[in-house]
Amino acid sequence: MIERNVSQGIISTYFKKLERNLDLDVAIVGGGPSGIVAAYYLAKAGLKVAQFDRKLSPGGGMWGGAMMFNQIVVQEEALHIIKEFDINYEKYDDHLYVMDSVESTSALLYKAVHAGATIFNCYSVEDVIFKNDVVSGVVVNWTPVLREGMHVDPLNILAKCVIDGTGHDSEMCRTVARKNGIRLATDTGDVIGERSLDVIAGEEEVVNGTKEIYPGLYVCGMAASAVSGTPRMGPIFGGMLLSGKKVADLIIEALKK
Repeated sequence: MIERNVSQGIISTYFKKLERNLDLDVAIVGGGPSGIVAAYYLAKAGLKVAQFDRKLSPGGGMWGGAMMFNQIVVQEEALHIIKEFDINYEKYDDHLYVMDSVESTSALLYKAVHAGATIFNCYSVEDVIFKNDVVSGVVVNWTPVLREGMHVDPLNILAKCVIDGTGHDSEMCRTVARKNGIRLATDTGDVIGERSLDVIAGEEEVVNGTKEIYPGLYVCGMAASAVSGTPRMGPIFGGMLLSGKKVADLIIEALKK
């Protein structure tokens, strides 16, 4: 019966996909633009990468543009990434370019998956695997389980590197520091918290703050700003894209050693 085959096709192929991703080179937590860009470049380099996002529709804050005006801005320094993702753009002034936020987010997701990354939506990462003082994977559960407060144990996914791309909340960095009594690579040894908006400083510092924040744990995008205590930047996304590429390059280089 076709009704049975529809269900069987979904169930059998989904579990094969999940099983293939139980042991990763890189696990990315959070589905925002910096994490998606990282997934693309990591997969393009031949690494086994999966991205976990708690929402039904990954893409973070890029979908909505600014105040639901679905346009975004990217500065000239990041235009090469826009071109690589085949996103249409329009020059606004000497240094800024505008583009449709829905097209941009869709293009990032499409390219990342076609490069070989796997994206799991409706997954919440509630903890990390912490072995021998190294972050060694992620602990996942269904988002509805956590939202409903249900007492259901999670599953474990091993990874050589974990990227905290959880945005303003920098959830993985906070969890690692709080639960394990360790110091992060920040001025205070902990998550400092993002500062108020400054476009120029925010765009520069989000890239500068993209790094290995603790052995096995990397940080990118707004999570990097929050961890290092640098300003937010609003609906200009060049820093997000450059941060995603930088964290991918750092991990590619680290895993070569």
